[in-house]
Amino acid sequence: MTKDKNTYINRELSWLQFNARVLQEAADENVPLIERLRFLGIFSNNLDEFFKVRYATVKRIDQAGKGGKSELGGIKAGELLEDITKIVIEQQSESLKILKSINRELENEKIHVIDETEIDEQHHDFIKNYFYQEVSPALVVIVLNEDVEIPSLKDSAAYLAVKMSHATNQDQFALIEISRAMDRFVVLPSKGDSNYIIMLDDLLRYCLNDIFNIFNYDSISAHMIKITRDGELDFDSDFSKSFIDKLSDSVKDRQVGEPVRFVYDKSINEDTLTFLMARMEIDSKDSIIPGGRYHNRRDYMDFPSLGRNDLLYDKIKPLPVKGLSFEQSIFKTIAKKDYLVYTPYHTFSYIVKFLREAALDPKVKTIKITIYRLAQISHVASSLINAAKNGKKVTVSIELRARFDEEANINYAEQMQDAGVNMLFGVTGLKVHCKMCVIERDEDNKLVRYGFISTGNFNESTAKVYTDFTLLTANSKILKDVNKVFGFFEVNYKIYRYKHIITSPHYTKSKLFALIDDEIYNAKQGKPAYIKLKMNSISSYKMVDKLYEASRAGVKIQMIVRGLCCLVPGVEGMSENIEIISIIDKFLEHTRLFIFCNNDDSKIYISSADWMTRNIDNRVEVSCPIYDKDIKRELQHLYDICWNDNVKARWINETQDNSYRRNDLPKVRAQFDTYNYYLNNLEG
Repeated sequence: MTKDKNTYINRELSWLQFNARVLQEAADENVPLIERLRFLGIFSNNLDEFFKVRYATVKRIDQAGKGGKSELGGIKAGELLEDITKIVIEQQSESLKILKSINRELENEKIHVIDETEIDEQHHDFIKNYFYQEVSPALVVIVLNEDVEIPSLKDSAAYLAVKMSHATNQDQFALIEISRAMDRFVVLPSKGDSNYIIMLDDLLRYCLNDIFNIFNYDSISAHMIKITRDGELDFDSDFSKSFIDKLSDSVKDRQVGEPVRFVYDKSINEDTLTFLMARMEIDSKDSIIPGGRYHNRRDYMDFPSLGRNDLLYDKIKPLPVKGLSFEQSIFKTIAKKDYLVYTPYHTFSYIVKFLREAALDPKVKTIKITIYRLAQISHVASSLINAAKNGKKVTVSIELRARFDEEANINYAEQMQDAGVNMLFGVTGLKVHCKMCVIERDEDNKLVRYGFISTGNFNESTAKVYTDFTLLTANSKILKDVNKVFGFFEVNYKIYRYKHIITSPHYTKSKLFALIDDEIYNAKQGKPAYIKLKMNSISSYKMVDKLYEASRAGVKIQMIVRGLCCLVPGVEGMSENIEIISIIDKFLEHTRLFIFCNNDDSKIYISSADWMTRNIDNRVEVSCPIYDKDIKRELQHLYDICWNDNVKARWINETQDNSYRRNDLPKVRAQFDTYNYYLNNLEG
């Protein structure tokens, strides 16, 4: 099948449509007001990472003189760079309108976000004191002179570009770095029942003379700028360095990578903008985006709540898993049957409980676990260190190249290594993205395995906001296969065969193709045939083509895809039997769930892998079969709850208009209904 614009949706443009759905949440008046601000922050943070990674990749293709049409779904790299910039400018403009609207609504709630022109006498003394006590000592100010090379600006840091004008002398320019170590929002003393907040940017504008009073200027102005750099890590070839040292150096080098985006306040003086772009060597291949007064709107994710719980989503209390008790041995419980933990609806504490018990149990001999993203304060890591100190043989395969979380992983890797944990730093040429753990326990002189396989990271922080499945099991067949994966980590040249789990990079594509082929065969035989998929993204053209083939054979396919989607559904003769929705809501949909009809004897897998080329060919991934009949029914019901969402579901279609799925059926909001489903099960 020819790769053209009619066959596939370009992955970069599809991703931008996903981020537009995030922006829809910020615009939705039914979303609590402060949560809307936080969605603006998520939109901005997503965009930063997009430019560091995807835009930078397309730019590399273009600079290499390659058209890139085959890799980019039928569009040339140069054209794509222009399309991205155009769309982002439109989205940024929309985000500014949304921000202004939210600020007006905040005022109705007696929350006033003021700028430097609105400071009254009562707040003057507080701000000046705050500046001298909290801000000034940590301030980084760079005075720019023609004869001094401009320093390399930090990736994604916000700067105030200052212009000091003189009637007779040459203008003087300077940069003020907005440190991420300081609170972006400064809460001012309240007046009666009204709250006041000033952004650090405006506080600095108010105190410009305190910073630059040694200069003899007639007028002074300050406008925001931000630069985004290529986020790919480049490793040096110094064989005397350890892998951790090389990675640490590479993470530091990311701060001075090639610029890929330059955002500036569109009201900036033309001569200031020209001066900065010339000195920073910003060229036409970089995405140059005029923006508003404030950049780094990702900081809105931490907008102060001011005790206004009525302007936030209600916090849910994570539920217990029916049948699992913290007061009993988790090993004895899962020896009898499998259990499914579905965070954040269930508490992540079961995972920590499993590891804590393994660390203390004298009968546990070995613990093996993969780690992709650790929390800043990780009880998972401390449990593993505890186990090593108790004499357990602990093996941790940690992915130090988990993008933008490298530093946290490096810090914990060093701590675990110091505690005697056997550290495995991935596989050459592959990222280890699977999420699994297996322990061996001595029971009557026989080693018995217990473990868990998950769709998500073993991370206490993200477990509160990411939806993820974790299967707790003592199934010897599954865990024998999981143990083989750790054998592959130790000896990379040995390729194991697995009877139950599906692994990347060796078997995922062929096994999934076989499962799809079974549905194609059954459809042609007139037997029941359907496929239900839930994932973050699908961009592998080979997987897309296989689903097109299944659609043409009459297989009914439902897909829930949160993020980018290169498949074009609903096209006659190609994909008329495929429907796709995307759900963006309070929690980040992160589960991967694959359901195959199998002539009404369903085969169900939870997986760490999206259907992207990187997950199928360039990573170590695991898809785990579900054999417990109760859990199979549970997962099918959970899928149906998501599929029936008619509040937060958007259609993915050829027009890419992000239209909401609406119908006359009773309202179904998947995330709220999922919580109620588990709550009712407990009460029942």
